Amino acid sequence: MSPTLSIVALWLLFAGSHMVLSSMRVRPKLVGVLTPGGFLAGYSVLALAIFIPLVGTYFDHKHQGAMLWSLRVGPFLEVFSIVVMAIALTILIAGIIQPSPASISAQGKSLEPARGIQLITRHAVFMAAGLFGLVHLVPNGFATDIAFFGGFPLFAVVGSWHQDQRKLATEPERYSAFYEATPLIPFTGSRTLEGLKQIPPLAYALGIGATAVLRYFHASWFGG
Repeated sequence: MSPTLSIVALWLLFAGSHMVLSSMRVRPKLVGVLTPGGFLAGYSVLALAIFIPLVGTYFDHKHQGAMLWSLRVGPFLEVFSIVVMAIALTILIAGIIQPSPASISAQGKSLEPARGIQLITRHAVFMAAGLFGLVHLVPNGFATDIAFFGGFPLFAVVGSWHQDQRKLATEPERYSAFYEATPLIPFTGSRTLEGLKQIPPLAYALGIGATAVLRYFHASWFGG
């Protein structure tokens, strides 16, 4: 199997296992056997067991296969990439501080009115991963690059949709109002400015700080 197909296969396995294990048919049975904590631990271990080889396969075969596009990384593209990564990391950190009610870890927790990062996007962690993938697609046009980085936005959209459908089916009275009040795609809701003001300053500081660290060490940690 070619490196590109291997990366695609691992992405399909990663996404498929996520959706099957968290489905309405499978998840309740596993929780009944493993308890909620045991299910979450097993779910996380399986995700890592697939994602780590996915990342390893890509790094062993970076910039391989057919080249579909080639863009020169000039000052504009570099600044653009840094800004988007800062946004993505800030969204990620804010989403960790304020988890989505649709996430597995939030199961059974009280649902408060949407605020903060939830007014930016109801699936912050997914959307942060999607932005990461999109911004890395721009300068990386080889087949293995596209297969790897393209998987992030695809998984973000599919994973978010799956979580929403599960919640709307199992908790329609509880989740519908939250669903209607929050956007999926970041910055497309009518209360974006309100949400930006409510995000903790710590999230902004950590997001910008993490971006600066990653930018400084990018070449030595990840190569070209």
